[in-house]
Amino acid sequence: MGGIFGVVSKNNCIKDLFFGTDYHSHLGTSRGGMTVWTGKGFARSIHNIENTQFRTKFEDDLGFLSGNLGIGCISDTEPQPLTVRSHLGDYALTTVGRINNILEIARRLIEDNHIHLMEMRDGEINATELVMNLINEGQDFKEGILNAQNSIDGSCSLLVLTSEGIYASRDLYGRTPLFLGKKDDGYALSFESSAFSNLGYDTEYELGPGEIIFVEPDGYRQVSPPKDKMKICAFLWVYFGYPSSTYQGVNVEAMRYRNGAIMAGNDDVTADMVAGIPDSGIAHAIGYANESHFPYARPFVKYTPTWPRSFTPQDQSIRNLVAKMKLLPVHDLVSGKRIIFCDDSIVRGTQLGETVDLLYKCDVKEMHMRSACPPLLFGCKYLNFSRAKSEMDLIARRMINELEDGKPVDIHEYADNKSKKHCQMINKICKKMNFTTLKYQTIEGMVDAIGLPPENVCTYCWDGKE
Repeated sequence: MGGIFGVVSKNNCIKDLFFGTDYHSHLGTSRGGMTVWTGKGFARSIHNIENTQFRTKFEDDLGFLSGNLGIGCISDTEPQPLTVRSHLGDYALTTVGRINNILEIARRLIEDNHIHLMEMRDGEINATELVMNLINEGQDFKEGILNAQNSIDGSCSLLVLTSEGIYASRDLYGRTPLFLGKKDDGYALSFESSAFSNLGYDTEYELGPGEIIFVEPDGYRQVSPPKDKMKICAFLWVYFGYPSSTYQGVNVEAMRYRNGAIMAGNDDVTADMVAGIPDSGIAHAIGYANESHFPYARPFVKYTPTWPRSFTPQDQSIRNLVAKMKLLPVHDLVSGKRIIFCDDSIVRGTQLGETVDLLYKCDVKEMHMRSACPPLLFGCKYLNFSRAKSEMDLIARRMINELEDGKPVDIHEYADNKSKKHCQMINKICKKMNFTTLKYQTIEGMVDAIGLPPENVCTYCWDGKE
């Protein structure tokens, strides 16, 4: 995933830029970056944040970064923002999204325009650099950004920093959010609406799918209107989004409460307590507990002083170890108890499996797992929400493969929660994970908890429908 933030101010913007970018740290774990226009040129700072927090890396940079215009990012992939000198002038660019046809675009750009692209580790192409070259094909920024949006298979929201202001564009189908905030001395642009409040900004409005605006210290204007079709990612509410953020008028935390309540209303299990897997499962569990009237409890706590995020290390085995080490069980609370656990999702099942083992060692009597979304069956094509290298990393796909003895199968049969094959898959996952019972939220229940029209919500990773 990743997050972006920008500031256009009549005064020095660096503190707002620093804290606003930091408020996106939950969205990425690889690189952080900030670029400001100093009045004479760009000043830029990029750091590796794989094993530390954004704040600790960038606090020392605040002394030399100064300007009234700036953009920042938390990236899960490439170093950015990038700066360039082109026929459009000097500008900086930061992006968030995923480009499925990156190799095809790169091949065309190299053949047609005779450009070169810097390689990152493992020979990967810097996606932001690729977008920059697409923008440079335009005669102006409007034409260039539209060219980039229309060329990309996937999604790309972006901020373009110039000496006069910032161009902002939400991805073509609005899969990720982008907000404009306002206060007395300027404006801010943010992936997360929650980044505004403590910095003194009021949300001016949320950009529509594919919309482009240009923001200056004294105002803003629409460069290109929004498109008609929207497919915002449902996983933003289920997992990625910060609890205090709101997308398309729907608050993340409130959605999770509703989602948990819907799960409870469709359940018939009896338990002594309801618990959430920290942190993103907690709100779903509170909603479940409120509806079921089973008491909410914490059967384990997360040791956050040294391990604030379980997914920080890039290596999957190290992330699993960190996730295990940071959860400390409360033996006296859970021994002999029947517990309903709510988690945002079950992806690979590795970390959750270790959590289950941990609690059984504390003499938990029954372990009823409830997932706040349906089984993940398809790798995300739009946002890189999972680090899975293959769809076979997903536990649901592995269980299907075992059920079918490795033979090709129509996965959509398993996506239908009313089908016999779906039930077989759930039962096999339940047995594999050693749960007492296992239930998943349905797509219908999840979308109902969001409250938007189903046609405006992307559910591809659960049903494979684009």
